[in-house]
This record gives sequence, structure tokens and C-alpha cells, in this order.
Amino acid sequence: MGEQHHVKFPQEVIDEYSALGVDLAAMFSAGHLGTRMGVQIIEASADRVVGTMPVEGNTQPYGLLHGGASAVLAETLGSVGAMLHGGSSKIAVGVDLNCTHHRGASSGLVTAVATPLHRGRSTATYEIVISDEDGRRVCSARLTCLLRDVRPSDAERVGATG
Repeated sequence: MGEQHHVKFPQEVIDEYSALGVDLAAMFSAGHLGTRMGVQIIEASADRVVGTMPVEGNTQPYGLLHGGASAVLAETLGSVGAMLHGGSSKIAVGVDLNCTHHRGASSGLVTAVATPLHRGRSTATYEIVISDEDGRRVCSARLTCLLRDVRPSDAERVGATG
């Protein structure tokens, strides 16, 4: 989990954030909670965000993937998509998360794919599908984020270097 991992971003996103002196990898990561849970973002654009998370270490007492762990993965990926949609002048803040758990997973990695359902000026809604290693749907989630203007105090939290 501690190895260096690089997210695949569209070039225009890299250019936009580099010009602002923002640490793109830190800004669009899973954060401290996601790191503890082993969440890795593989691909990120406003149109599609893909990430993985191990089942091991994220289970409930029966040995199945914890529903809260699925929620963390879903909110992480949906928030990254919303941030990329909003651009460097906006911060995405989750305001509604709905998760339906379809089946248990007891081992391996789960993979989540977030795609937009709505991308507006002030909100963005993403559908997140979490599947097991056999491609079976484990969870369907929907996240709506408020897109608010960046404040000067936000720069410290999102890794601005300048």
C-alpha cells in the first residue's frame, strides 16, 4: 500500500493544475482514510474515474466487505470526478451518498467505476459501480457533490506549492 502510484490524468488536467502549483496527485487521491483502506485511483477524468480497494482489512465481523468501506470507495471516486468536472476554481463537497449492496465479497480486490449522471455549474452527480474480481456487481452507489468556489484557505488543504 505504501508504494508510489501514479494516476492517469488527461493532459489538459495536468497542465491546468501545474500552472497553479497544485500537487495534482495529492489533491485527487483517496486521502488519509482511503490510504489506510488501500484505495488506489487508477484513472481519473471528469468522464470516468476508476479505482480499486482490497477486501482484506475492510471487512465486517462476518468476513465480508464492509458496506462503509464500499461507501468510502464510492465517495472517493465520485468526488474526484466532480472535482475534475468543476475544474481548478471549484471544490467538490459530497452532499448525498446512496449505496445499495447487492452481494458480499470476501477476498481479492473490488474495482469501482464512477461515471457522471449530471454535471452542472453548482452540482455534479456520479454513479459508481463496484464489482468483484469476477465482474459481479457488489454495490451500486450514487453521489451528488456541491461545487463551491475555492477559498484562499483551501489552498493549504489541496497541496498548493506556490
